[in-house]
Amino acid sequence: MSGLLEVEGVSRRLADPQPVVLVRDVSLRVDRGEFVAIIGPSGCGKSSLLYLLGLLDRPTTGSVRIEGRATEALSETERTRLRLRHIGFVFQFHFLLPELTALANVALPMRRAGLDGREAEERARALLAKLGIEAEGGKRPDRMSGGQRQRVAIARALANDPALILGDEPTGNLDSANSARVVEEFRRLAHEERRAVVCVTHDMEVAAAADRRVHMVDGRIEGED
Repeated sequence: MSGLLEVEGVSRRLADPQPVVLVRDVSLRVDRGEFVAIIGPSGCGKSSLLYLLGLLDRPTTGSVRIEGRATEALSETERTRLRLRHIGFVFQFHFLLPELTALANVALPMRRAGLDGREAEERARALLAKLGIEAEGGKRPDRMSGGQRQRVAIARALANDPALILGDEPTGNLDSANSARVVEEFRRLAHEERRAVVCVTHDMEVAAAADRRVHMVDGRIEGED
C-alpha cells in the first residue's frame, strides 16, 4: 500500500554560478496520521527538501508522488492546482496578506479553488472557530498577536481540506506557550484528522512531539528515530 507522500531518490542541484547540491538522493515516505519532523543543522537542506515536497521547486533527479500521483512531469499549472487542493503550508513568517482580515485571508484559497464566496466565508469562520480565534476574524494581521497570526496561517493551510500539511519552522517566531499550541494542533491534525504532517524545525519541543524524526546532514537523510 502506497503512502500519502512518497519521495524516491530525490536530489536538487544548482548549476550557477557554482555547482551546489542542496538535496542528495533522499527517499522518504509519510502516511496519513503521521506527524514527521525533519531536523538537522542550519544549511543541511531541510527547507530545500520541504520545497520539493510541496511542489514549490522541482527535483533535478528523482520523483515525488502525492496520493499516488507522480508530479515530475506535471506542468506548472497542474502543480499549482495540485498544491492548492492537496497541500497546506505553514511558514515561520505567516505571510498573511496585510490588507485582508483574518477571515478573508483564510477564505482566499477557497475562492481561488472556485468555492462560492459565501460558502468560503462560512468555512473560513468555522476554521477560525476550531482554532479558537473566531473573534479575531474581522481583524487585519497587524492587529493580532504573533500566536494569533500563526493560528490564522494554520486555518488558511486547512482551507481546501488538504491531505498533506507542510510546516517550515512554524514556531520560530513564537513564545513557548504559543509554540505549544501550534505543536498540539499539528498533532491533532495528524492523529485525529488523519492528515500527513511534515515539519522542518530547529525547535526540539516540536521534534519531541513528532511521531518520527528524520535527521538531515549535508543534504542527505542520515537516519530516523
